[in-house]
Amino acid sequence: MTATGSMLADTSEAHASDHGIPLGEATRIWARVAALSFGGPAGQIAVMHRILVEEKRWIGEERFLHALNYCMLLPGPEAQQLAIYIGWLLHKTRGGLIAGALFILPGFLAILALSYLYVLLGHVPLIEGIFFGLKAAVLAVVVQAVVRVGSRALKNNVMRGIAVAAFVAIFFLNAPFPLIVLAAGIGGYVGGRSGLAQFKGGGGHGPAGDDVVHDRDTALGEALPDHARPNLGWSLRICVILSILWLAPVAGLFLILGPDHVFTHIATFFSQMAVVTFGGAYAVLAYVAQEAVGTFGWLRPGEMLDGLGMAETTPGPLIMVTQFVGFLAAFRDGGMMAPLFAATLGAILTTWVTFVPCFLWIFAGAPFIERLRGNKALSAALTAITAAVVGVIFNLAIWFAIHTLFGQTMAVRSPTGGFDVPIPASVNIAAVVLALAAAIAIFRFKLGVLMVLAGCATLGAIYALAL
Repeated sequence: MTATGSMLADTSEAHASDHGIPLGEATRIWARVAALSFGGPAGQIAVMHRILVEEKRWIGEERFLHALNYCMLLPGPEAQQLAIYIGWLLHKTRGGLIAGALFILPGFLAILALSYLYVLLGHVPLIEGIFFGLKAAVLAVVVQAVVRVGSRALKNNVMRGIAVAAFVAIFFLNAPFPLIVLAAGIGGYVGGRSGLAQFKGGGGHGPAGDDVVHDRDTALGEALPDHARPNLGWSLRICVILSILWLAPVAGLFLILGPDHVFTHIATFFSQMAVVTFGGAYAVLAYVAQEAVGTFGWLRPGEMLDGLGMAETTPGPLIMVTQFVGFLAAFRDGGMMAPLFAATLGAILTTWVTFVPCFLWIFAGAPFIERLRGNKALSAALTAITAAVVGVIFNLAIWFAIHTLFGQTMAVRSPTGGFDVPIPASVNIAAVVLALAAAIAIFRFKLGVLMVLAGCATLGAIYALAL
């Protein structure tokens, strides 16, 4: 282990904790969870629940959901953060590092390989057809996300009003995503402190069922492990180490390459994203699409859809699509470097600054999680943010629809913002047919996301080869 790794790991940690679960066995289970983590955060959390709670009985239902609620308060991918949290709870710092790293490793390698194929073979008709089909399917998947999250979050007119306001702000006024989240969170917090019934939240991606596994019947048990108790010295030490690992590369790139280099832009933008992206993967995608396409010009709208198709069909968090964004940004603007080498560094840098903060949030806050239990004001803030996220995801669905189903758009601008509208004559009939077929498969026949993506990719390839 490196010196930094030794500092991060607990010196008192043995190969097996008091609960009798060997670290080696836990590592194999986390690798299994990572390999099966398809279908977005809901599917990933369900996989973890089935394996860790129902099958292995390492952790109970109450503790699982308590950890999930904490992760939902944080920016970033809640499924990966939940893996870090449970890994830390079972095997201290080393367990959290292993669980969190394994959760993203398969997706990173898969998307990196697909990114190489994309830039090298992207203009081959077969490859173009596959991604054409994936775009249409992804549009239906995002619409499904709007419906799923909306049905859970918009329980009253106040929540619906927050969602509408968020959509208007981001679509018509080009309001920054962090500002929308901040406004919703403050409003929810005030509403919760005031005791308004409309802000009483709940919900999440958590599983439900009749056969509850109680904490007392699990390997971890009901008692709080000694290492999980608040320890200010350990928390400060881990915060300093992880902050250095996260921010030192950002500062180094700024000083060495200057503020205008693509690597500096990647490091600073995705570091900012790691701090402000509350609300799950699709909210992150809306923010990234807004900035990476509209502000930085790193990629085109259709390419953003292609990247999401990659993330939907590979294991790991959906925000691994950010890796594809960093790959293309560096590939096209890597300076004197060979394009593929620059692109690889861009992908690694994006992944690093996106996910290292996730470890920081968990290790810094998890020992103090009990203080958050039952805090009605914080719960109300999360409820309001979730409602706002519905509006943001709906904006993402509209944005994807415009750029998937139409070949040309027209910008409408005003002093308060602006938006793009499609040109009707540029409609792509084949894309409309595929998107409708994907929507029918998802909503009418309840087919799984992977099956729909595979079917649309196949139909897209057949269509491209037939032209």
